[in-house]
Amino acid sequence: MSIEVRAIHKRFGAFTALEDVSLAFPEGRLTALLGPSGCGKTTLLRIIAGLEFPDSGQVFLEGADASRTHVRQRQVGFVFQHYALFKHMSVFENVAFGLRVKPRAQRPSERRIREKVMGLLELVQLDWLADRRPAALSGGQRQRIALARALAVEPRVLLLDEPFGALDAKVRKELRRWLRRLHDELPVTSIFVTHDQEEALEVADEIVIMNRGRIEQAGAPQAVYDQPATPFVYGFLGHVNLFHGRILHGRLQTGGAVLDAPGHGDVDAPGTAYVRPHDIEIEPYARDAAGGGLDVSLQRAHAFGPLAQLELRRADNSEIIEVVMPSEQYARIRDGGHRRFIARPRQARVFVNQAA
Repeated sequence: MSIEVRAIHKRFGAFTALEDVSLAFPEGRLTALLGPSGCGKTTLLRIIAGLEFPDSGQVFLEGADASRTHVRQRQVGFVFQHYALFKHMSVFENVAFGLRVKPRAQRPSERRIREKVMGLLELVQLDWLADRRPAALSGGQRQRIALARALAVEPRVLLLDEPFGALDAKVRKELRRWLRRLHDELPVTSIFVTHDQEEALEVADEIVIMNRGRIEQAGAPQAVYDQPATPFVYGFLGHVNLFHGRILHGRLQTGGAVLDAPGHGDVDAPGTAYVRPHDIEIEPYARDAAGGGLDVSLQRAHAFGPLAQLELRRADNSEIIEVVMPSEQYARIRDGGHRRFIARPRQARVFVNQAA
């Protein structure tokens, strides 16, 4: 089902939760709403579900204006962070609940309900727990049951609000992979809220990054990561080093390094370069090193598996630079006994500093 929101505004007292939000969600795709706490992502999800109504703007489902349609008529499946399972019911009864409370004319027969529920429990690989109560299940199992219950009513859209937020890191990772596989089997249009960048990048087909009630950027995970549209997106998606300096004639001067600043040829203003840790090269310090660079000293190094993470302190302003490199490359540096280096950013994105 296609979903679109147009010019959505929502305030809670003096707080603006959403400001002029317009988005089209690709049909049959899994879209992540990503951003810090309080950015408006859960409010937007609840407005799409019909659990909240916008102050202005419209919600379209399959091209029809559903802005004032009751939640029951929207055919939305909703999965919350804290499961919301009925403790006094068995797993089977929890999944069957939405089918059994349908109006009599729409309610399937008990035989059909049993077939459907057991089929969904097999899909989430928990049919062997059908007679158990939720208290006997692990957190990951309860969340899969909550998802099966949401799917039982054949929703036109599946909405998930921080679905794995209450789980530990190992279970979260397992369930992320499981959700991705499940969505590939059942390509229902899905939207999930998360503040976990890794989760969004790993699971979603599309990512919408929100900040202070507005959309910062939307697109495929790789495109958003590789080509951030704003300083906020660059800083929010993954680790980044900031190099402050001045832009002049299409280049940014920062300490001993000069970085290209495409698109800023006519600018003479303070600027900041954003550089990922893996986009910095280092070599042992030499006073006559060609090509300039930044004079840095090694403060700390930590090798984990195939990668090593280095913390380097700049000689000119004492700021710390984070560098990530293959562990084999770091081993050669360590074995050489080097502690002082020249650091050169290979790839940077330069933004003009915004006036406060």
